[in-house]
Amino acid sequence: MADAGDTRERTPWSGRFERTPERFQQRFGASLPMDKRLYAEDVAGSIAHARMLGAQGVLSSEDVEAIVGGLEAIRDDIEAGRLEFDVADEDVHMAIEGELVRRIGDAGKRLHTARSRNDQVATDTRLYAKRRTRELVTLANRLRATILELAESHLGVVMPGYTHLQKAQPVLFSHHLLAYFWMLTRDVRRLQAAHAAADACPLGSAALAGTTFPIDRRAAAAELGFASVVPNSMDAVSDRDFALDAIYACAVGMVHLSRLCEELVLWSTEEFGFVTLDDAWSTGSSIMPQKKNPDFAELVRGKAGRAIGDLVSLLVTLKGLPLAYNKDMQEDKEPLFDALDTYADSLVAVHGMLSTMRVNEERMAAAAQGGFMAATDLADLLASKGVPFREAHEIVGRLVLECERSGRRLQDLGPEDFAAVSPHLGPEAVDAVDIALVVARRRSEGGTAPERVREQIAEAGAALAADERWLAEHPAA
Repeated sequence: MADAGDTRERTPWSGRFERTPERFQQRFGASLPMDKRLYAEDVAGSIAHARMLGAQGVLSSEDVEAIVGGLEAIRDDIEAGRLEFDVADEDVHMAIEGELVRRIGDAGKRLHTARSRNDQVATDTRLYAKRRTRELVTLANRLRATILELAESHLGVVMPGYTHLQKAQPVLFSHHLLAYFWMLTRDVRRLQAAHAAADACPLGSAALAGTTFPIDRRAAAAELGFASVVPNSMDAVSDRDFALDAIYACAVGMVHLSRLCEELVLWSTEEFGFVTLDDAWSTGSSIMPQKKNPDFAELVRGKAGRAIGDLVSLLVTLKGLPLAYNKDMQEDKEPLFDALDTYADSLVAVHGMLSTMRVNEERMAAAAQGGFMAATDLADLLASKGVPFREAHEIVGRLVLECERSGRRLQDLGPEDFAAVSPHLGPEAVDAVDIALVVARRRSEGGTAPERVREQIAEAGAALAADERWLAEHPAA
């Protein structure tokens, strides 16, 4: 047994051990370098826990007052840069508790009554996930608003639509942009679902089995802004599904941003020339003076791999763990933080690029004239006159081949040229290949006809407004 003169470094479990970890073990086992960003959530959770213990008569009002005052002062000192922690503190929870004891004495030692670091860290991480997923909804909404503004301001601009990166059919540029709006809308739904998954409080579950003290879990949960408590104490301390949900939302969101950035890279080339990225969102070459590179779009595209890796990392960490808490779960922070940070930064970058780029409408319109993109309309015209579609497809295919050989476009053909291919093609075939009319005829719901795109813009505006209301209904803590 250690006596009063014992000089061993103290740990939360010093009474049981004759030896304590040396510097390497402390560094290897410490999560403080990663989880110190949870300080605000840790302080908030400890304050709620202390107040609950006071209301239940477990702590005296004097202890509660000292604990709350001490924790608030520690939080202020951290935010002001006046307090730094040592790796020997192991994690942010012990660092804050140790500092609290140094400041207020024995009252600080009573804070951990009816609590374990297991439910404490789960509470902190859930609070953090709620806060960050809400922030991501805000950033995603801002990007969606920019896409919507671009769609509205460039309504009527025609561009080539592609499949297999080959010209396929003409579409409105607004229609193309709105495809990304709806991708981002689904991303927001996933973020909202991740926010809801984190919105249950594990505090009061203690190590795994609950506690013998007369606590009120729902009171602490309410003070922290949780919608409910986790019903099973073992699940409460071992569940990281909410973290997986948040990382998954980030990973899918990054895939969507990567696809958009791939198009920005292509569209900003001399070969396409559809957009010109602002100089502030481009870089040059160290050797080629003429270069203007879409590096930020490429970085977002590259960073998508990080978020995907973060998801796989945590899935693999959790896949074989028995109940309840295991030290492996300390490894949840790095992938969670990295995915949230990466997605947030990428949303800012993509918003910056889209909000400042120049859309080259004439270049898009010129590109829409090539590639025989009205061929389907000619086949449809034949089919409407009773020609079986497969036969119509073959007839138009031969016409396209002849045009390629003679270096002409479909729009260069006259009524006599169409009639020579099929008696079913009369003067109306000239209108059938008019690109503006090709676009206008696609009036099916969700199609690219101008009136349908205007309807879609209105629907998108309503969806964005609903998600802005969600933010108002889920205020930041």
